[in-house]
Amino acid sequence: MNDNKTLSRTRPARLLTVLAAAAVLAGCSLMPVYERPAAPVPADWPGAAAGAAPASPLAWADFVADARLRELMALALQNNRDLRVATLNIEQVRAQYQIRQADQVPNLNLAASGNRQPASGGGISSSYQVGLAMSSWEIDFFGRIASLKEAALAQYLASEAARNAAQTSLVAAVASTWLSLQANDELLDLTRRTLATRSDSLRLTRLRFDNGATSALDLRQAESLTAAAQAALAQQSRQRALDLNALTLLVGQPLPSALVAPAAAQAAQPLFRDVPAGLPSDLLARRADILQAEQQLMAANANIGAARAAFFPRLALTASVGTASGDLSGLFKDGSWGFTLSPQALLPIFDAGRNQAGLDGAQAARAVAVAQYEKAIQSAFREVADALAGRATLGEQLHAQQAQATAEAERLRLAELRYRNGVSSFLDVLDAQRSLFATQQGLTQTRLAQQQNQVALYKALGGGWSE
Repeated sequence: MNDNKTLSRTRPARLLTVLAAAAVLAGCSLMPVYERPAAPVPADWPGAAAGAAPASPLAWADFVADARLRELMALALQNNRDLRVATLNIEQVRAQYQIRQADQVPNLNLAASGNRQPASGGGISSSYQVGLAMSSWEIDFFGRIASLKEAALAQYLASEAARNAAQTSLVAAVASTWLSLQANDELLDLTRRTLATRSDSLRLTRLRFDNGATSALDLRQAESLTAAAQAALAQQSRQRALDLNALTLLVGQPLPSALVAPAAAQAAQPLFRDVPAGLPSDLLARRADILQAEQQLMAANANIGAARAAFFPRLALTASVGTASGDLSGLFKDGSWGFTLSPQALLPIFDAGRNQAGLDGAQAARAVAVAQYEKAIQSAFREVADALAGRATLGEQLHAQQAQATAEAERLRLAELRYRNGVSSFLDVLDAQRSLFATQQGLTQTRLAQQQNQVALYKALGGGWSE
């Protein structure tokens, strides 16, 4: 220890000056400059007019017009376990980023030690030390730690995007399952009415057969159609139970009966607002899964900088400042203060190709991330194009099936009229019943497909989440 008081007071200041200078020097980075890859998709949607205007994102609460469905979605966003896991993953990755961020500054510890050992001239020698210690702080001159911090930050942002993508998927899944449940209720009601009609026809046919007024063929045909309606009723009941179970899992709690009860009548107001498609380039900022893929690409790009820095010297600094004495009572007396400063530089000479392999792996990981980013864009483009194709054709299909259902209902009325007047056989009536039932089922399923296509388009365009 130096006995000069003035020098002892100035040494901690000098130590801080050295540390500050080292921090200033730690500004070099070998991380490649990030450039977003060009989107590997056309500038416009298939069949769309060139130069369409960009579309603004639409919150899910504004997209959904039905109050019951909005309430179900709100419950799902609060209680769904997958979304909760995605949210907790953000906190986990955020902690990793904070660890990397903390690596850029030195860690100061309060250190105290004591040592007693036999002295060469006999007796026991003692030494005691108390002070602040900094252990092996790496001076990030070549940007290795900064690159790792940037990679951790990108992973953190990717986890946020993953949570937003999970929310989008949840909103779409709740809407699609609820629509399927409503369609099953409609099909159940249709099947019950059809079963009741066919049961009445079967009773009349059996009565006529017993009195010799009709043939066994008519009776068997009526029995077959009644059994088919019973099978359809069991199938629709099972499917409704499955949809109800799926919706319960999505919402994450028992469902309020009022929110899943069958609708009294087909609502005149549309269930969903129309969503403008905008441009394919809008997806780069609106699709959470694309943002996630891009952040993962940025993380892979930053890891290349850390791998490159491994080829250069690694500078570390160990320092301590405090007091030392041979007696506990003399620890804080004048003249016992001092500091140590131990810089160290390690330059890799032979590592059996470890650093080169690390760089090769980082570059390959970046190439993989580029391919995954481009695939995410292409998949999003296809999903939007498919939904737009559905929007363009499902409306025409629904209109045609509505006209077909009207024609089949009129056909059944005429067949029953002709049968009662003895002009045609009962087989014509049974055939008309079967055809009308199939057409009405197809109409309900097409209406469901059109509504679910609206949800799919909203999801494909990046709806369902907000900053």
